[in-house]
Amino acid sequence: MVEDTENFLSFQEASQLVAAIQEEENIHQQDRRILTVYNHDDQELCWFDFAELVQAVGPGPKEEQQAAVQNYILHHIPAWAKDL
Repeated sequence: MVEDTENFLSFQEASQLVAAIQEEENIHQQDRRILTVYNHDDQELCWFDFAELVQAVGPGPKEEQQAAVQNYILHHIPAWAKDL
């Protein structure tokens, strides 16, 4: 995953834009999970590979890991997502 903060929304903007983060099956690869991000109109904004994201946030208790994943996603919403 490439980290370039200039291409991401601020945490505040992302928090206002994102309505849901849903774990789903990757339709292109069986046995692979993705986290799809939706806005308040139920429109898909972007998605993250579940395994890569869990690796990025590191191990931990389930509740802490869920919060870490959500926090990571909200810090990595592409700037172009607000134009959808």
